[in-house]
Amino acid sequence: MDGITIRPALLGDLPILQKFEQGVIQAERPLDPTIRKDPVNYYDLESMIRDDDFAVVVAEYEGNIVASGYGMAKKARHYLDHTYYAYLGFMYTEPEFRGKGVNQKVLSALKDWAISKNLTEIRLTVYEDNPIAIKAYEKFGFKRHIIEMRLV
Repeated sequence: MDGITIRPALLGDLPILQKFEQGVIQAERPLDPTIRKDPVNYYDLESMIRDDDFAVVVAEYEGNIVASGYGMAKKARHYLDHTYYAYLGFMYTEPEFRGKGVNQKVLSALKDWAISKNLTEIRLTVYEDNPIAIKAYEKFGFKRHIIEMRLV
């Protein structure tokens, strides 16, 4: 989609980012019965924006924020062939902008950030029952890697 720009999130973006966070929670609640009842927050967005080990980015269209995502440097398990990796999350796109390549631009910006931090391993988690998101991540180049299971 033309006209989309990606930029680092600013503290002034917090109100819209907090709205997006609730959108992520609302979308994930039907997929995960273990998410507590409201009020729930996943992130400390203000701290993440201020922290050099995070990259919180937003996509803008005509001056309006329409999508978000973050990358963070995370310590890998001791037995893996990398010490740190980039973990991506907070992927949210306003409904009217979904399916138009906006999330691909967010992912691309976060990949560039990871490379700039010498983080060559990039991972994210996605619910197995979210085929639209899985398809978008696979289109970008992610491969299914591990399935987390829970006993019910």
